[in-house]
Amino acid sequence: MSERLQPGDTAPDFTLPDADGNEVSLADHKGRKVIVYFYPAALTPGCTKQACDFTDNLELLAGAGYDVIGVSPDKPEKLAKFREKESLKVTLVGDPSKETLKAYGAFGEKKLYGKTVTGVIRSTVIVDEEGKVERALYNVKATGHVAKIIKDLGI
Repeated sequence: MSERLQPGDTAPDFTLPDADGNEVSLADHKGRKVIVYFYPAALTPGCTKQACDFTDNLELLAGAGYDVIGVSPDKPEKLAKFREKESLKVTLVGDPSKETLKAYGAFGEKKLYGKTVTGVIRSTVIVDEEGKVERALYNVKATGHVAKIIKDLGI
């Protein structure tokens, strides 16, 4: 089981390919707050709902100083299909090696339909301007999660 992050921890840096194959690094966002959210798979119902919610609220979040990066184990080609099919505006990056997912505590054992399986744990980590973890939320629900974050952050 990967270690979960706690507020005050330094957020693990990462460099991952986006839907166009361009490299995106957490370090590129220094000086801005970043919402890094982890989801199991592009083009699935829950993940689509969550990505659409982030896209619908992107302007509001950006206006409050937050960038949003979605991370899944998908390859860039699948992320591109997901982005086009759903008209997504959030930055989506792929982590096929699952190294970043593990570094953030977003990969491990979870319950799925009553069975224990190993996979992506739907999680959101909010990183401050200095690269420190402000909040780390694990086992979040796809529906209503973005509204809760906005409320919790007082946006």
